[in-house]
Amino acid sequence: MAGNTFGEILKVMTFGESHGAGIGCVIDGVPPGLTLTAEDIQKDLDRRKPGQSEVTTPRKESDTAEILSGILDGKTTGAPIAILIRNQDQRSKDYNELKDIFRPGHADFAFLAKFGIRDHKGGGRSSGRETAARVAAGALAKKILAAQGIHIAAYTRSIAGIEARTVDLSVIEKNIVRAPDLEAARLMTERIAQAREEGDSVGGVVEALVTGCPAGLGDPVFGKLEAKLSSAVMSIGAVKGVEFGSGFRAATMPGSQHNDQVHVKDGRPVTKHNFAGGISGGITNGEDIVFRLAVKPTSSIAKKQQAMTAEGGTADLEIKGRHDPCLCPRIVPVVEAMTALVLADCLLLQKTIK
Repeated sequence: MAGNTFGEILKVMTFGESHGAGIGCVIDGVPPGLTLTAEDIQKDLDRRKPGQSEVTTPRKESDTAEILSGILDGKTTGAPIAILIRNQDQRSKDYNELKDIFRPGHADFAFLAKFGIRDHKGGGRSSGRETAARVAAGALAKKILAAQGIHIAAYTRSIAGIEARTVDLSVIEKNIVRAPDLEAARLMTERIAQAREEGDSVGGVVEALVTGCPAGLGDPVFGKLEAKLSSAVMSIGAVKGVEFGSGFRAATMPGSQHNDQVHVKDGRPVTKHNFAGGISGGITNGEDIVFRLAVKPTSSIAKKQQAMTAEGGTADLEIKGRHDPCLCPRIVPVVEAMTALVLADCLLLQKTIK
């Protein structure tokens, strides 16, 4: 499965299944001498882990990161870094009745069609649990970026049509939906609770903001940064769309309005609106990078649905088990991780030509 490896210089391979012994990653290409501890990784894993609030799955996992290699006296050695996260609260019996049923909205049938075999226990590699390994790798990438003054913040911009009216980064971790607007967060939380009560789920929009990124990262033509970031975040299972800067709104604007006109501020060129989202011609232009993701409603819901069976028939299905009624709050650190991995890889690539 070649799709398990990501990156050109900073290469990451994730492994493991939702209901196996554990999950993890191997990260190669990490520069030596970088200070790294398990606590650095744990902070982001704790933001993604299940069971952290009433709007997430009640599955209880500590998601404790074990660094197995590549670290000596708290610093990277240049060797591959292996990180293991053991599964502790898997309940595989919850999936016994799904062995011969393909759940609506899931990858069950597609995996069987490709490999001739599928892991019905939580979806195996198609489970969102796999993203914990990405978050572990992304925490390391964030350290590489922070040393260059580059910082990433993602947050829930909207849930079920309820949109944040303000963006205050200081409140993101002070509410359980990770919104940058506390009043919107209250309304979002109420809407998620309603969906859970109804046996349903809701989706939303997650926005990412990158500050401090220098001009010049990314490559022309096939190596454009938007293409790399899109590929990275679209690999997150629940993400169904991505837009940069003005996004689809650009299709409704005349060029005279959409073109980012430049003025000088504090001795450097800046644009008034940043409609380009910090990327011009596939290369960073020194402005903040801004993009948004459409996150679908969780596929596993308690409401009765019609599903396909392995015999080719249909069956009524009410999914049991423990699932998030909205994925946005826990996807936020995953988006940050994938963004960090792309930018750290681009940073290391840039050093090969300068």
